Parts: sequence; C-alpha cells; structure tokens
Amino acid sequence: MGKSLLLTGHPGVGKTTIIRKVIEALGDRAGGFYTEEITGPGGRHGIKLITLYGEQTTIAHKDLKAPRYPRVGRYGVDTAALDKVGVKALKRAIGRNRIVIVDEIGLMELYSRKFLDVLMGGFMGEAHIVGTIMAKHHPEADVYRYLSQIEIWEIDHRNRDAMHKRVLKWVNELQPGLSATSA
Repeated sequence: MGKSLLLTGHPGVGKTTIIRKVIEALGDRAGGFYTEEITGPGGRHGIKLITLYGEQTTIAHKDLKAPRYPRVGRYGVDTAALDKVGVKALKRAIGRNRIVIVDEIGLMELYSRKFLDVLMGGFMGEAHIVGTIMAKHHPEADVYRYLSQIEIWEIDHRNRDAMHKRVLKWVNELQPGLSATSA
C-alpha cells in the first residue's frame, strides 16, 4: 500500500506555494494537479486547476450561477471541468506510478463524486500522494484524515518556508533517489 502526505493549514498560509516548489523539484516524476487563483480588478474571481501535463480549466468562478453550478461562498463550482481535467490527471498519475499531486481536497472538490472515488482509490492502492487538505473539518474530507497510510502536517507561518524541503525528504525516503533535485 502506498503512503501519502497531506498538508493542512488556514487559507493563505502557503500550502499551494509549497506544493508548487515540490512539483518544480520533482519534475516529470510527479503527476496530478495544483490550483491557482484567478485574479483581476476587484480581487479574486475564481480558481483554475492546472495539471502537470499542461492542461488547465476553471473549476470555480463568481460568474458561474446557481442552480446549474453548486455554490461555495460567492463561487459557482464547475464539477464537470474538475472531472474532465482534474480527475483525468489523477488517473494518469496513479496509472503511471508517479508521485501524485493533489492541490486540494477542499469544499469545491468535494462536490465531485468522481474526484472522491479516484482519490480514495489512489489512497487505498499503491500510489504515493502529496497534497493539501482544507483545515476546516468536513465529514467527506475528514475521511482521509483518519486513514492510517496518510500523514497530516500542519503548515503555519513559522514552518512554511522550509516545508518543501521536508516534503522532498519524505518523498525521498519513500523512493530513494526520486527527489534528487531540491528547490
């Protein structure tokens, strides 16, 4: 069975920044996706998902309206886009025995049954997953917190700057030589 690591912490603490440094260091040895804010005049407008294979899609945006799109705060969530691009990237990474990157397991992603099913399959199989999970407790997200093969590390302002090196060390202990580069 694979081992996995999930980083948690309050919004804005730097979880995605850490994941991006890990991705940079691992290069093509990693697969999966990360998320990025869509910003413009007036601040944040949505969230896009970017795969490690060069695809991207908007998974949440303030212009996506109910009832067609479920809501998380002021954003409509496009689960079809998440399924088409994000779930496909997870399946590809798991199938190619890469370190699977999942940024993030959050309220928006929890709307996708396909995402949850593929993710659980990865956790229960041979995959090694490095990802982020929301700090706030939620029954569907909490399921992952209690699996014995998953370690949870809390990110805060004191430990975030060196955390990517700690994550790379963790990956290297799983697969020696895998994280030869460090960011």
